[in-house]
Amino acid sequence: MIPRAEFLKDIFADLRMATSFVTILPVASAKPASDGAITRATWALPVAGLLVGLAGALVYKIAIRFGLTPGLAALLVLATTALVTGALHEDGLADTADGLGGGRTRERKLEIMRDSRIGTYGICALILSFGLRWSALVTIANPWSVMLALCAAHVAARAGVPAFMSLVPPARPDGLSAGAGAPPGRSVAIAFALGTLALVLALGPGKALVGLILLSLAGLMLARLAVRQIGGQTGDILGAFEQTGEILILLVAASFQLGR
Repeated sequence: MIPRAEFLKDIFADLRMATSFVTILPVASAKPASDGAITRATWALPVAGLLVGLAGALVYKIAIRFGLTPGLAALLVLATTALVTGALHEDGLADTADGLGGGRTRERKLEIMRDSRIGTYGICALILSFGLRWSALVTIANPWSVMLALCAAHVAARAGVPAFMSLVPPARPDGLSAGAGAPPGRSVAIAFALGTLALVLALGPGKALVGLILLSLAGLMLARLAVRQIGGQTGDILGAFEQTGEILILLVAASFQLGR
C-alpha cells in the first residue's frame, strides 16, 4: 500500500512532467525522466491538454469582449495554443507529411522527418490544419461553446497518444518515442477515460461517441500508414496524431453547432 502523501506526490509529479513535456510552461518536474517515468506520466497528457484548451478559450473570451470578430478571435486562439505548446504538434504534423509524402524509401522518409527544414507537403498540412481549426471555431462562435470545444479537442486528442504509443512500435531504435518506451496499461486506461469524460461533458453522449469513432478510425489509419511506410511511430507521428484528433473534435463540435 502506497502512503497517501507519496501517492499524491507522484500524481503531481506526473502532472508536472506531462505538462512540461507538451508545453513551454515552466512546470518542469523534479521527478527523474528515466526508468519509464515519462511513459507512466502519459496518463496526465489529457490534463496538460486541458490547460492548453483553457488558455485558448480565455484568449477567445477576452478578444470577443473587446469587440473583435469571431474570425480574429479564432486566429488569436490558434496563435495562443501554438505558443503555449511551442508548436510541438504542428512541427510533428509537418515533418510527418514531408516524410511520408516525400521519401521513396523507409530510410529516406525517416531522414526527411528528422530534417528541421519544412517542405511542400508540410506546408500544405499546416495550412489545412490551421484552416480547418479556424473554420470550426468561427462556425461555433459562441464563447462558452468555443471553450467546451477547445477543451474537448485538446484533452481528447492527447488522450489517445498513450494507446497509440502502446499499440504501435517505435520506427527507430533511438529518438524520442523509442527512448520513452510503451506506456503501461494503467496510464493508457486513465488517459482514455479522461478523454472520454471530456467529450461526454462537452458534446453530450451521442456526439462524444461520434468523436470517439472518428478518433479511433484516424488513429488506425495513421498507425497502418506509419507501420507500412517507416515501420512504426515516431515523435513526429504522435504529433500528427494529436493534430488530427484536435481537428476532428473541433469539426464535430462545429457540425453540431454547440450552444445554438
